[in-house]
Amino acid sequence: MASSKSRQRALARAKTERQIARRAAAARRRRQWQAGIGTAVVLALLVVVVVWKTGGFSPAPAKAEDCAYTSVDAGSGVTDVGKPPTTDVVKNGVKTMTIALGQGTVTAKLDPSKAPCTVNSFTYLAGKKFFDNTTCHRLTDAILQCGDPSQTGSGGPAYRFPNENVPSPTAPSSDPSASAPADAPATGNALYPAGTLAMAHSSQPDSNSSQFFLVFKDVQYPADYTVFGTITGGLDVLQKIGAAGNDGSNQAGGGKPNQEVKISSLTVTDTAPPQAEPVPTTSASADASASASSAPSASSSSKS
Repeated sequence: MASSKSRQRALARAKTERQIARRAAAARRRRQWQAGIGTAVVLALLVVVVVWKTGGFSPAPAKAEDCAYTSVDAGSGVTDVGKPPTTDVVKNGVKTMTIALGQGTVTAKLDPSKAPCTVNSFTYLAGKKFFDNTTCHRLTDAILQCGDPSQTGSGGPAYRFPNENVPSPTAPSSDPSASAPADAPATGNALYPAGTLAMAHSSQPDSNSSQFFLVFKDVQYPADYTVFGTITGGLDVLQKIGAAGNDGSNQAGGGKPNQEVKISSLTVTDTAPPQAEPVPTTSASADASASASSAPSASSSSKS
């Protein structure tokens, strides 16, 4: 009887010891888990402090704009297709502009390193098919002027932008009407050789838009037009258009081409064009006397 009670007490004591051991193990695991959570919280707080100290929670700084495209009010002749991007503008390499005319194809090499904002604008407008199915509205004995969907000489997109890469003057301007506005410094004249691709603009400052001119004969104009490319193919096409003449209707010189010159498509690609074709040389002095009355002109989108 006594032996049986001793065994029962031993079993009870062993059970109690096992329970105590299990409780101790559970408490140990709980302390370890709590310690791990505490360490994770401390580390997370440290990370937050480091990120905050290094400006990680500050808004990303706005990128500086590479180009300034100023909106204009919608009006007669304005075709609103939005504005080109003003950041991350390409400033190197070359692009190819291809103009499909009824008379043939003209290609040009565009130079973003010299006129990045102009090339950026042309690339944007070409992507919007802005020039497709438009008619070149003005021809002189040296240039063909295009880029106005309204065909009035005053049309363009709903933005304007400043000059860049204007040529250096080579001679004093002989006619104020062919130079800068009266409140701007005198520019003098510069030679625009055959094969030049340049922007036209109004007498207002920073008024480049979409109108451009292609030079097929050496000519002197005010040194106030952005040169943004070189014709690499189709110069003979332009010269034949020039030989067909114009109706003389433009007061600034030249007029509507006698042959309709329609752009079926104008594209800009990132590939380099073929090597430029030889450009016939012409006496610049022979064109100087006529340049004042034939400079790229329009009432509000290209310079008079």
